Amino acid sequence: MSETDPLQNPGFRAPGLGERLRELFLGEKRPLDCVQVEVTSHCAGRCVYCPHTTQAASWRSRHMPDEVFAALWPLLRRAGRAHLQGWGEPLLHPRFFDFVALARKAGCEVSSTSCGLRMDAELAARLVQSGMDMLAFSLAGTDAASNAARAGVPFERVCEAIRLVRAAQREGAGHGASGENTPEVHLAYLLLADRVEAAAGLPRLMEKLDVRMAVVSTLDYIAAPQQAVLAFAPEETDKIARARAVLERAAAEAATDGREIYYALPGPQAVADAGGCRENVTRSLYVDADGALSPCVYLNVPAEEDGARRRTFGNARDGDAWELWNGESFRAFRAALANNVPDACCLACPKRFEV
Repeated sequence: MSETDPLQNPGFRAPGLGERLRELFLGEKRPLDCVQVEVTSHCAGRCVYCPHTTQAASWRSRHMPDEVFAALWPLLRRAGRAHLQGWGEPLLHPRFFDFVALARKAGCEVSSTSCGLRMDAELAARLVQSGMDMLAFSLAGTDAASNAARAGVPFERVCEAIRLVRAAQREGAGHGASGENTPEVHLAYLLLADRVEAAAGLPRLMEKLDVRMAVVSTLDYIAAPQQAVLAFAPEETDKIARARAVLERAAAEAATDGREIYYALPGPQAVADAGGCRENVTRSLYVDADGALSPCVYLNVPAEEDGARRRTFGNARDGDAWELWNGESFRAFRAALANNVPDACCLACPKRFEV
């Protein structure tokens, strides 16, 4: 690193002892639960449900510049977690581990989600040594056939990536604050409506890969009209009930082995009428690879075709990122959502209905 490296700015002071003691012993929370950072929008996958595939002609593939990540320091110092992943594969960024180090210096827990394509033994060892708290691996099925929607990301390649991280942990390459090997490995499982039964295989897969937790989500962003059949709309009660039954059985089976499966499915209109959103936009935000601040990842897709749905509230390149979060327009957006008078871009979003 050069002397002018923006990530080596001497002004980046780690949290002091007093702050850490207040957080640890008094339960004092930072004002933000999470800052989600799109370190890159580059990806080698061709998942059929992703706008990276459906809007390939207008997709903007770019890495977050060092100076932009450095400009997020005011947010990181006020966040409990930094999740380093957006619309791309984060491990493709050449400075990924430097970003992890700066986020940890800010006092954040650090997590990410990967497709696993880049994993090898050396990278797995660096991940374990980095001190990251959690790394999730994306799947949309529990075998090669049911995971086929993740084109370009072979199921066995993902499994091998998990095994490599587990092997690095067994070698004792790194330990977290609790003394346990880190990062904790999770499955980030996308439940597609045309292959719900595949989720029944989650407990067996988790046992096979020695993964303690799986977090199941649904297709909340419809990248092309014909893909609506893969999602779960709030009014599709029978469809939701079938999915819930499969997930309840899978969660119960996993629990007998000390493993956990978490999931959320759309509920009735009353859930949305209560205000708010499962993206927790009142205590979290999303920053894209160019530094633009948004309420969530769904409102800032890096493709020109999504301009009408894009909502951004300033750029960390141009001013203090914490002041932008507290700006009048950003606060008004969050307040409207909390009071159940959301922006038009949020009206039909499944995240408002999920329970």
